[in-house]
Amino acid sequence: MVNASEKIEEKYRAIGRRKSTSSRVLITMGEGKITINGRPLKEYLGYFEYQDIILAPLRKVNKEEKLDVSVKVSGGGTKGQAVAIQHGIARALVKFDEDFKKILKAEGFLTRDPRIKERKKPGKRGARRGQQWKKR
Repeated sequence: MVNASEKIEEKYRAIGRRKSTSSRVLITMGEGKITINGRPLKEYLGYFEYQDIILAPLRKVNKEEKLDVSVKVSGGGTKGQAVAIQHGIARALVKFDEDFKKILKAEGFLTRDPRIKERKKPGKRGARRGQQWKKR
């Protein structure tokens, strides 16, 4: 049983994806900490461009210093992981406040990138690369 004096902390969860990468995002009220797989953002992704990709949805809605973000991400490379985390954060922010949907949709943060690796075709060396033609 919860006492009236205890504050129940609200949590907002969402999933973000890109290529073969999947991220599970949890947003809570806090002071702006971002942890990815148990490590701080700057330690997990040292490249500033990827940090900016992740922080973009929070900056757009002016919640960068007010929300804590915890992420579990797996698969893909570093850029794919950064974009999957961005997608997950944007979806969680919409659950946090429905008014953010219009802002985030206009920036393209809520749209999943559908591009995936094309499969190899029979008779070809790769997805599209054929055999080299030789005259003699």
